[in-house]
Amino acid sequence: MISKREFFIDGRWVTPAKPHDLEVINPSNEEPCAVISLGGQSDTDAAVAAARRAFASWSMTAKEERLALVERILELYNARAEEMAQAISLEMGAPIELARTQQAPAGSWHIKNFLRAAKTFSFERMLGDHAPNDRILYEPVGVCGLITPWNWPMNQVTLKVIPALLTGCTMVLKPSEIAPLSSLLFAEIVAQAGTPAGVFNLVNGDGPGVGTQLSTHPDVDMISFTGSARAGTAISKNAADTLKRVHLELGGKGANIVFPDADEKAVKRGALHCFNNSGQSCNAPTRMLVQRDHYDQAVEIARAVADAMPVGPSNEQGRHMGPVVSQMQFDKIQGLIQKGIDEGARLVAGGPGRPEGFNRGYFVRPTVFADVSNDMTIAREEIFGPVLSILPFETEEEAIAIANDTTYGLTNYVQSQNSETRQRVARRLRSGMVEMNGQPRGAGSPFGGMKASGNGREGGVWGLEDFLEVKAVSGW
Repeated sequence: MISKREFFIDGRWVTPAKPHDLEVINPSNEEPCAVISLGGQSDTDAAVAAARRAFASWSMTAKEERLALVERILELYNARAEEMAQAISLEMGAPIELARTQQAPAGSWHIKNFLRAAKTFSFERMLGDHAPNDRILYEPVGVCGLITPWNWPMNQVTLKVIPALLTGCTMVLKPSEIAPLSSLLFAEIVAQAGTPAGVFNLVNGDGPGVGTQLSTHPDVDMISFTGSARAGTAISKNAADTLKRVHLELGGKGANIVFPDADEKAVKRGALHCFNNSGQSCNAPTRMLVQRDHYDQAVEIARAVADAMPVGPSNEQGRHMGPVVSQMQFDKIQGLIQKGIDEGARLVAGGPGRPEGFNRGYFVRPTVFADVSNDMTIAREEIFGPVLSILPFETEEEAIAIANDTTYGLTNYVQSQNSETRQRVARRLRSGMVEMNGQPRGAGSPFGGMKASGNGREGGVWGLEDFLEVKAVSGW
């Protein structure tokens, strides 16, 4: 069993003041695979104090120095990519091929994109020709508390740590206590790259503990959090007393609108996207809206995709769906699948219980519901598991109304060969992102949502700006 009981504070690995051990569970077999320690107030205080001390010098470094550091981090990250994939696969159950091809590479993808954005970012600008002696300065916000989830560990860690470094901020990272091993490896990489003491700190802990300590801490200037809307609300309330900036990336309940002229692979592509990472993605297209004339065919295609989806442990080679991350998530998903049945949705694939052949591990059957109405629980709540709900619609207007009838607003999807239809619908969807015809967003595109999906934008120039204050200076 792996033992990772130390924290990274002020440039060195330190033992917690009052260690409280926690077992990390392998979701594929429900066995402990590692032991970490959870931090207390004194550990959080020490990390914040180190970040505060380091801020005075790090905030004044030249852009070129910060770029050089992040370039070294990228080189080391790539050199340890297989270690990273193995850590992610073990801790959160991603099949090893998915960990190698999607999970670990998400980190290097974001590091490269931030480097590109930062190289051309101007931290000092003229206001305009009308005011030649006015300057607009973009300055680091200060000490940042970074709280990241377990579902895409390096995706979220790099989306926060890297722009914070590039803008001159210092930070305390609290990764998910459910999947902390990849972040501990990332801390080794950051240290090996020569990051100055105190600039980057890591303290393991849970939300009520270290998470709350960071969000209420008077010496933390900003909280960047990715997770549930419930936790985001609590963090916002905790941070209000100190008036710190709060950046939230929260959940989603994405609609995938499939028009009659969609390409022949649209339904299969949407179902596979929903099941990717065992359905544990906030931007998953979990509500598939299909025009009535093509509805029965779409239901049959989605059923076939689910029935053909292999399920297996994370260390098994090949392309398959792994377990969900924990007993808590497993129980929540099982309850919502049963809720769908009880509320009258038509179960066409999957259902309650583990897949055939599994009597342990947090494995969920790839599940498809048809004849779902948008007032059902499975259409309202973020399930965060491999569960697809299919809803019929008659007109474009009705499809837009159904898609927007949710508290969330992260990502929606449109499938149509008609560019006018796509563009018209995209403008009316109330979400921070719209992806069409299976085309992913480009490098440096902002990730973020509206409504209960949060208030931040991560990635590219927008990700840098979230860690910057704007200062207006006259008489330059």
